[in-house]
Amino acid sequence: MKIKQRPEDFSVKESYRFVPVETGRFRVYLMDKQKLSTFDAVERIRERFGLRPGAISFCGLKDKQGRTEQLIAVDGADVDLQDRDLRLKYLGRYDRPLSAENLTSNRFSVTVRALTERDLDLLPASAAEVNRLGVVNYFDSQRFGSLKHGQGFIAKDLIRGDFEAALRNYMARPSPLDRTQDAKVKEFWRANWGHWEKKAPPGNQKYYRILRVLRESPRDFVNAFLQIDASYRALLLFTYQSYLWNEGVRRLLQLMFPREHLFPMPYQAGSLLFHKDASADTLRELRAMTFPLLAPDSAPTDPRIKSAVEWVLGKEKLKLSDLRIEEAPQRLFFKHEERPVLIYPHKLVLGRPGRDEFNRGLYKLNVAFTLPPGAYATLVIKRLFHFAWLGDDQLDPATHQAPRTGPPPPPERPGRPGRPASNKRAEPGFLERQRLKKAARQKAREMQAKQAKSKGKRS
Repeated sequence: MKIKQRPEDFSVKESYRFVPVETGRFRVYLMDKQKLSTFDAVERIRERFGLRPGAISFCGLKDKQGRTEQLIAVDGADVDLQDRDLRLKYLGRYDRPLSAENLTSNRFSVTVRALTERDLDLLPASAAEVNRLGVVNYFDSQRFGSLKHGQGFIAKDLIRGDFEAALRNYMARPSPLDRTQDAKVKEFWRANWGHWEKKAPPGNQKYYRILRVLRESPRDFVNAFLQIDASYRALLLFTYQSYLWNEGVRRLLQLMFPREHLFPMPYQAGSLLFHKDASADTLRELRAMTFPLLAPDSAPTDPRIKSAVEWVLGKEKLKLSDLRIEEAPQRLFFKHEERPVLIYPHKLVLGRPGRDEFNRGLYKLNVAFTLPPGAYATLVIKRLFHFAWLGDDQLDPATHQAPRTGPPPPPERPGRPGRPASNKRAEPGFLERQRLKKAARQKAREMQAKQAKSKGKRS
């Protein structure tokens, strides 16, 4: 299977709360983008119209790989942009910046490609499992782009108080996967670290404020780091917080379920665990459970959650008090928040399968559903198609075949003792059944036509 083979294959639209305020100073736009992260799109708008950092607010981050519609608000300026991959539609004015409070849900439409007949046969039962058991509300690979691009967890540098390392990882560690001008700028600063007066290649604008500080005070890495846009600084901390959450919930499931009820799936930061069965009592408990996004003031009371928190902190060689960044506690901080352990996709609709025009001999199918803010559609897709998911390489059209992960298929039933196993032909799959029905209808029509013709001759 493959997802996101084309931008149009992955679509998300925000549902939001927004009532225009005629005298508001913030201009609200519906932003339609593709192949751009929210930060990339905002940065382009900001640079195009000469806006200050922080002038553009939004409700939430949207995936780079796909086509997305989301609200943005621009402080005190009218903008108009109609690029091929980024378009703005003016909606009205507002009296404050947008935030997560303006977002109610996200509606997703995902075309899943390169499916086999076996995949289509297994899907209905898997969808029934998702409707009954829910999906563990992990943060998916998109949250961990810094790992994919070789920067690591910059928050770890900040926790250690090593702001120079944090700044190096931010602006001087080019990704081998990045072909943009920014990669050339990062490579320049990697080779010229400390030589702040040197002229960097085009595309260096996002680092101007950092460089201004370093040119005045070459070793003031704390103040230089604080020149990074506030929303992006917060994301750098939240990325590590998300990893701690994933690892903690993974441990929680190990404490709550027998091993045979769990199965793993790989992702950018390691491996996630999902449940494939649960008793009614366990499921009821899990549906009501939250797990903390860790901060110095986190104080879990549930013994299992407390045990999982202690386990993940021990694994990372941390204490809760270490999650306080002493050099800038007002501007760099971990915020405690409770996140539901389970989510349930609403209005889950499986489309009719069809021939996949990009993967010869295979099939495609559209899946649509609604999720609460902060939940990952890719995780729902992976859980639905866990029997076909090979790993995050399937997010890229240039995939390779590898052993499938997830729970093993059920063992074949042996024949009765003392008798050979039946050689009876296997039951036809979904598409085979559809073809047989179509052939039967065609044959019936031909018979009716033949009978009508015969009657006509006799008369």
